[in-house]
Amino acid sequence: MAADAGPGDAGEPEAAAGGFQVRLENFRGPFDVLLGLISKHELDITEIALATVTDEFIAYIRALTESGQGWALDEASEFLVIAATLLDLKAAKLLPAGDVEDDEDIALLEARDLLFARLLQYRAFKQMASLMGTRLAEEGLRFPRDTALEPHLAAMLPELAWRSSPEEFAALAVKALEPKPGPPTEVGLAHLHAPRVSVREQARIISGRLQERSPLTFSELTADATALETVARFLALLEMFRDGVLAFDQPEPLGELRVAWTGAGDGDGTAAGWSAEDLTEEYDEETHAAAHP
Repeated sequence: MAADAGPGDAGEPEAAAGGFQVRLENFRGPFDVLLGLISKHELDITEIALATVTDEFIAYIRALTESGQGWALDEASEFLVIAATLLDLKAAKLLPAGDVEDDEDIALLEARDLLFARLLQYRAFKQMASLMGTRLAEEGLRFPRDTALEPHLAAMLPELAWRSSPEEFAALAVKALEPKPGPPTEVGLAHLHAPRVSVREQARIISGRLQERSPLTFSELTADATALETVARFLALLEMFRDGVLAFDQPEPLGELRVAWTGAGDGDGTAAGWSAEDLTEEYDEETHAAAHP
């Protein structure tokens, strides 16, 4: 398949305005056009004589040097990248097109696809660089306005109206510059007021109920009590049991606790010798201290 991009004799490199020109039997034109035709599959890479292209490029560089233009380093680097890619691509293209038999063939085919992708990526970067260069050149022709507004335009600006007094600004400055309070070092509990439950008072309630009807279960004794009152009544039962005015009975393990009134601790069988005031003040003092730290 022949693709012509311009007239000329075969075998002689040209230094045209567009850069290096390729002149082959089946293609004649800029190197970028050759790259585009190969990437679009309009030109078979196996039909391109890369050795001839390389020789022409070397002759092109020599012509530039002899004419006093010096080395075109950017163009030479670009050519080396594209030529290396085309060489690998051509080597992969010349692989047998039969059935894939082993992992090595699969790897070679994958390499061919990667080469195509690298070729397209190179074109994308080059096009973007060209676009950015064009934009930079255009923006370089723009200059900012560094003069003041004309008088008739400046007169159209609204007058600044001050609505705050100097004293208000001074107060804001003082507030902004004053040191910020540090984080609290402790958590205050003054706002917490735990309800005070007296163990002695709960002992009076228990003794009164047991003297009216005995025995009673612990559930019956605490049926109308809150959580704190239940704890206080349990402590009162322990104190009263220690004083000998109560007896406990639990028929089975983990069963219902039955409480019976046995009378005063002096053995006379009455409550005359015992009073709730005889209980220790230890629990009531701890409860009061917790409620009023």
